[in-house]
Amino acid sequence: MTDGLIGIIGGSGLYEMEGLESVEERRVETPFGQPSDAYIMGTLAGRRLAFLPRHGRGHRLMPSELNFRANIFGFKLLGAEWLISASAVGSMREDLPPRHIVIPDQFFDRTKGRISTFFGDGIVVHVSFGDPTCPLLGKQLLTAGQSVGARMHWGGTYLCMEGPQFSTRAESRIYRSWGVDVIGMTNLQEAKLCREAEICYATLATVTDYDVWHDTEADVSVEGVLAVLGQNTETAKAIIKAAVSSFSVRRVGCPCPYALRDAIITPPASIHPHVRERLRPIIGKYVP
Repeated sequence: MTDGLIGIIGGSGLYEMEGLESVEERRVETPFGQPSDAYIMGTLAGRRLAFLPRHGRGHRLMPSELNFRANIFGFKLLGAEWLISASAVGSMREDLPPRHIVIPDQFFDRTKGRISTFFGDGIVVHVSFGDPTCPLLGKQLLTAGQSVGARMHWGGTYLCMEGPQFSTRAESRIYRSWGVDVIGMTNLQEAKLCREAEICYATLATVTDYDVWHDTEADVSVEGVLAVLGQNTETAKAIIKAAVSSFSVRRVGCPCPYALRDAIITPPASIHPHVRERLRPIIGKYVP
């Protein structure tokens, strides 16, 4: 069993984790600015956790305003080896009604110009991203969800849109024709940055609505989302608690811990010392 820290990043409605012991707040400075909020550190079932409310306490930050790099770099500085993301999503499938939970294994990008890499500024890195989530962590969440009676679905494509507006009806119908399964506004950048930071990442995508494609269900609205958000949040918390309590995954057999091993294209001698120092928590084991 690994003793690495487990990170949890909470989406809409998930702002804190009950049951944490030895709780403390920790504010983290990163080279990329401030994370969304202070990290809540503690232990749950004997495991070290770090929780971050993605949108800040009080839900102050829109998806397009999130400092994804600071959030993930902060988890890296705290020693996270695993990151569980809980996110509200819309469903693009009849058989994924509200209150069901999907663990996606693919992403499709419909965002516009968000920064989704730690690199640049004199260092070029190309990580493999064909399989963007950690199957080991995803299976742990699937088993935990089944153990608490949640209506779980393994695999599927999460389309990440810009927001903050919901889809037009035309967009929603086109997305369905593409074969995507759920739609949200936050997880793609997290997955990309976790891969670069060599953190295992998986999503609990909690369905709140049918977007606007459905002929008989009401169109997605804040009122409708909030009506099911509370129940979804409690289910996500139960899954996370069950997953952490029975956590038995080793970082063996997945590409996440070695994502940078053959991905750094720039020779070390060509990387500016300032850049090398700034990224040391990520590239230090490959670039002395």
